[in-house]
Amino acid sequence: MSADIAIIGGGTGGFAAALAAAKSGKSVIMTEETEWIGGQLTSQAVPPDEHPWIEQFGCTRTYRQFRDGVRDYYRRHFPLTAEAQSRVHLNPGNGGVSRLCHEPRAALAVLKDMLAPYVHSGRLQILYRHRVVSAVLEGNDIRQVIVRNLLTDELVTLTAAYFLDATECGDVLPLAGAEYVTGAESFSQTGEPHAVEGAALPQDMQGFTHCFAMDYVEGEDHTIERPERYDFWRAYKADFWPDRLLSWTGVRPHTLEAVNYELFEGTERYSLFYYRRIIDAANFEKGFYPGSITLVNWPQNDYWIGSVIDVSESEREQHLWDAKQLSLSLLYWLQTEAPRPDGGHGYPGLRLRKDVVGTEDGLAMYPYIRESRRIKAEFTVLEQHVSAACRPDGKAETFDDSVGIGCYRIDLHPSTGNRHYIDISSLPFQIPLGSLIPVRINNLLPACKNLGVTHITNGCYRLHPVEWNIGEAAGYLASHCIDRGLLPREVRNQQPELREFQRKLTNDGIELTWPSIHSV
Repeated sequence: MSADIAIIGGGTGGFAAALAAAKSGKSVIMTEETEWIGGQLTSQAVPPDEHPWIEQFGCTRTYRQFRDGVRDYYRRHFPLTAEAQSRVHLNPGNGGVSRLCHEPRAALAVLKDMLAPYVHSGRLQILYRHRVVSAVLEGNDIRQVIVRNLLTDELVTLTAAYFLDATECGDVLPLAGAEYVTGAESFSQTGEPHAVEGAALPQDMQGFTHCFAMDYVEGEDHTIERPERYDFWRAYKADFWPDRLLSWTGVRPHTLEAVNYELFEGTERYSLFYYRRIIDAANFEKGFYPGSITLVNWPQNDYWIGSVIDVSESEREQHLWDAKQLSLSLLYWLQTEAPRPDGGHGYPGLRLRKDVVGTEDGLAMYPYIRESRRIKAEFTVLEQHVSAACRPDGKAETFDDSVGIGCYRIDLHPSTGNRHYIDISSLPFQIPLGSLIPVRINNLLPACKNLGVTHITNGCYRLHPVEWNIGEAAGYLASHCIDRGLLPREVRNQQPELREFQRKLTNDGIELTWPSIHSV
């Protein structure tokens, strides 16, 4: 199969890249390992993590169209209460994590609608259930990428002028022989205040999470079968954690002090059910939903026992299975043993909502991968560029080659090296074009979390609107390079060409700079 642009991976960034490339008139093939495009928003079941100004500014036009589309989806199709229907900034779940908490299926419907014109016209072809297996290079150019149909084992050879790696783990990079980094860089390499002392730790990466959805039906018993690894996870306690992982005790990420949670609202403790609630039954006609629905992406099901990147296939599969066992063990503990405020134990009315995530086992189609392989890029974003503590003037580094913006705290979850949270204040930042350009390969671009950032700065460049912006910029860049007969580094390093490309981005609704605002 052949196209102008081949996008390997249909996650949040891959989707945005495909939309940008197709809008630019290019023929596009996009592959996706699962049955759902959308990545974090859908197959990984993670409600959007966003910054405080998201309703006014600080995202691309198409990301705002997506957010508006989700709200419109509920207004058009669901029996909302009059109050919810009239709310300009409708939040279907009224969850604490975001101003827009919604079901993965709603996001999927909106994303498919946004791509529909290009799919229907044939400009965009999506190969579901396909995984990349190899690449063919000629000098510093990728000529072919081969993907495998996971259902039939058939191999498909893709040829294109540009290849975008939008896989969750940066899977194209090693297959294409691209220079890349994994894990934690050392202080001697980057000079970052929070980099590790001594040698770099390439297998020290943020934990990943196998999310799941559940609701609560009072008086019913939906207890699942006891998970195979329940005894292990019930007893597990990391040296750096204040209590057993399966408990109500967690950690405040920015202070590392112990904190106690509760399941539902009504006590002084923070409610984890409220945290990522994606359906608040009170937003809908009485009785329409039997109970509110939440997505479980909590400290208790972060998996940091081992990495799934650059390990053997058997080790990768073992960790993926064990992460599922952790999530199922958490649910079983909640249903049977979790202490309740009334002195009892367990909430058997918690129901695993398989339909919400579209799987037989009730767990998200794909794990939430926080940290990918990262290209060695023409420019790498460091902690010193974006950390509030490193920027006494209160502004992140200004990048003349900006192709977008983002904002989130530098938020690293406990790692496979048994290192604790790193959660520090950052400043609203830009996405430099140099971070999208590999040091050597000419026609490969990163389109999600695999751009030129470090273990530290990945912590603020990995969130939904930022990944969307990265993918969108990559899609436009590949299209622009085809139109102008230029390489990406030539666009960056020739001032007139850079300005022309930035004008195109601005015209297409990508914000390149922030107004004057504070750190987060």
